[in-house]
Amino acid sequence: MINRRTTGLVTAFLIFITIGIAPAQTQDVVQQIGNAGAVDWTNQMITSTGIGAPNPNVPPAAQRAGAIEAAKRVALRNLLETVRGMALNSDVTVENAMTTNDVIRTRIQGVVKNFTVKDIRYMSDGSVEVDVTMPISGAFADLILPQQFGGGRLMVSSQPLCPTCGQPWPKGKPVPPGVKLIYPKGQQPQAAQNITYTGLIVDARGLHVRPAMAPRVLDESGQEIYGSKYVSRDYAVQIGMVGYAKELNQARNSDRVKNNPLVIKAVKVSGPNMSDVVITNADAQLIHSSASTMNFLDHCRVMFLVD
Repeated sequence: MINRRTTGLVTAFLIFITIGIAPAQTQDVVQQIGNAGAVDWTNQMITSTGIGAPNPNVPPAAQRAGAIEAAKRVALRNLLETVRGMALNSDVTVENAMTTNDVIRTRIQGVVKNFTVKDIRYMSDGSVEVDVTMPISGAFADLILPQQFGGGRLMVSSQPLCPTCGQPWPKGKPVPPGVKLIYPKGQQPQAAQNITYTGLIVDARGLHVRPAMAPRVLDESGQEIYGSKYVSRDYAVQIGMVGYAKELNQARNSDRVKNNPLVIKAVKVSGPNMSDVVITNADAQLIHSSASTMNFLDHCRVMFLVD
């Protein structure tokens, strides 16, 4: 028989577990878009909910199915509104792109229709709630991201050399896996001497950064240090240009940047949509010096820490 003391201990234990678990459940970067839906930037998913009521003018056996279809239509409309509210980059929203380009608008509407039903809830009054979701990466990203990628040149403090021929390695050219560039004696950048970085984490907490599909990292003069100029479009479509997290340990443990990411502190935010981050010129040089031996920029191995 369970006494009152045992019951109290069990209750306290459950509360302790709940409190301990709750923080881990709230670390994802989720942006609410009005009342239409939400964008989970950490897991690269867009969600919305629709509510449908049964039609009393149809046979009772068909009312539930009709309510589900009505809820899906509302969810689709809300999903499209959520997509419209997303930032494409620091200057343009998805809605701006849809307004100025009829082809993009039509294609986005087609992509959104391919949503996945995540959950269906049947209410006591006969109405139905339907949660739908769609990924940011893949077809949607391929449609909305710029077509022109690449062309940027890394700012390196010394010219790395090809390990087989000894000739200067072309600036901006990705380094194949397993290849280690060499440097003229006494000219090796500090970042490349003893440390191999596997990714980049930009700590922008406290700056009120807003997530976007194509954000940039800029130096103090406004030059692009990371963005579409330094990214493979294939990787941007597959995994997104930037991953978002709230905690440093969460970012460090991400498959995107581990096992040894370079951590840089942002100094301010830039752009009307507040999606670009600015770093010091010294940190910009460090990033490019590190990326000259590892192609983590090209592979979108970059994360932003945001509030």
